[in-house]
This record gives sequence, structure tokens and C-alpha cells, in this order.
Amino acid sequence: MAGLMPKNIGGVCTEIACNKSLSGLYVRNMRLAQKTAIITGSTGQIGSQIALALAKAGCDCICHYHSNSQKAQALVSQIRQMGKNAVAAKADLGTPEGPEELFEQIGSSEPRILVNSAAIFEKQPLTEITFPSARRMLDINLTAPSVLSRLFIEKLGGKLKGTTEPAARILNITDVGGIRPWANYLLYCSSKAALIAATKTLAKELAPAVLVNSLAPGAVTWPEGFDEAEKDRQIGFVPMKRLASMNEITQAAIFLLTNDYITGQTLNVDGGRCI
Repeated sequence: MAGLMPKNIGGVCTEIACNKSLSGLYVRNMRLAQKTAIITGSTGQIGSQIALALAKAGCDCICHYHSNSQKAQALVSQIRQMGKNAVAAKADLGTPEGPEELFEQIGSSEPRILVNSAAIFEKQPLTEITFPSARRMLDINLTAPSVLSRLFIEKLGGKLKGTTEPAARILNITDVGGIRPWANYLLYCSSKAALIAATKTLAKELAPAVLVNSLAPGAVTWPEGFDEAEKDRQIGFVPMKRLASMNEITQAAIFLLTNDYITGQTLNVDGGRCI
């Protein structure tokens, strides 16, 4: 468009300078450099890659883990080798005290990004569901992200008061199963559907200071036990006829974390599985 010249800072287009006739048009993107991000479930397949993508984009990272300290420390070491600060923080998010324990380890850090990636994924037919199994699934997949979001906002404190520009981001990692649920995954699909609803609720409650979105990946790898016939059957549901790559998932995460006008949305990275 004539009259529009992008301003480039460090190779990142952050603003559009406008001519007088378009003086009200501008685009700003939150720059990730020098921001601190909390990534829960950072030893998981998707959480670890999002942490690395954020570090590559310039973020310092607080890498939460539940039990796999070796993998968490390896991730922290990898991020530090990229020239960014990183720490591993252990907490059981399935307990009432878990979210508080995580934030106690943050200290004086001022995170501006929260990625809720920690989750339980289990196949569980109706005949196997018990009250404790339901409670555990919902505690980790829904209650923990909700409580962590509250603690995140409390940590930001007065920095959100009076702002009309996005000052922080929350990204919930959901699942296409929360949109098109599968048989035998009642608890998992229900918990992810609820987290999608929570994303919309928080987006309304926290705007404009905090943007809240969710990322719903399709299959990246095959679950254990899938034979070739089942893999072919599942691929038949996907218009793109393949699994997602991890790079495609992390690109979508960075996109949502750098856009200043998207909130309350769920971005499906599923090769068209949900259409």
C-alpha cells in the first residue's frame, strides 16, 4: 500500500509508519526480547520446544517440571547456551499447594508471559473413570492453569493498572480433542474443552492489559500402540494427510505471543482436522 513504510528494529518489523491520510492506522507487536516467560510442563514434548522457541526469540525462561529433573536441567542448560537466563522449578500442579510453590521459586523475576503447557493425556473409557482419576485430570488440566493465571496476574501487580496496551500474555496449550472430542477420552477432552472456555473468560476479564489465547495442536507424534492401519485411519481425517511438525506448533505459539490484537481465540494447528 502506497505511503506505508515498515520500521525495522533489529530485523523485527514492529510498527507501520503512516501517511497523513492513514494516520490512525498502526500495528505494534510485543517484542519478546528481554521478557521472562514461565513455561509449565517444560519437560513435555510441546512445552520443551516452546521454551526453546521463546529463548531463541530472546526470552529468559522459568522451566517448570514435575518429576523429570534430568530433562529439566538439560533444557535449562540448552537455553543458557543460547545466551539467555533459565531456571528449573519443580512443583506438583495437581496439588493445592503446587502453583504457589512454583511462584515461590520465581523470586524477584517479573514474568510477562505464562504458557500453561503441563497436562495429563490418558485414554480412559467411561468404565474406568473414578472420582480420584477425574479429580486428578481436572486439577492439572484445568484448575492449575486457572490458579496459575491468578498468581501470574498478582505477580504483575500494579503494572497492569491503567494500561491500555497489552502488558502480558497467557497462552494455554489445549487440544483439538477439546473441540472435536474422541471416544474413550472423556476426562481429557472435557478438561481441554473447559480450558478453551477458560481462555475466553479470562480474555474478557483481563483485557486490554493481558491477552489470553489458546493453541490447539493436532497430532505431532503417534500414541503408543498405534499400528499402521490405525495410523492410516487417523491420517484419513486430516486434509493435509500428515502429522504436524513441532516447528509448525512453535511458530503458531510465537505468533500468538507477538500479536497485540488477538485475544480469547483458539488457534488450531491440526492440518484441517477440525473443519
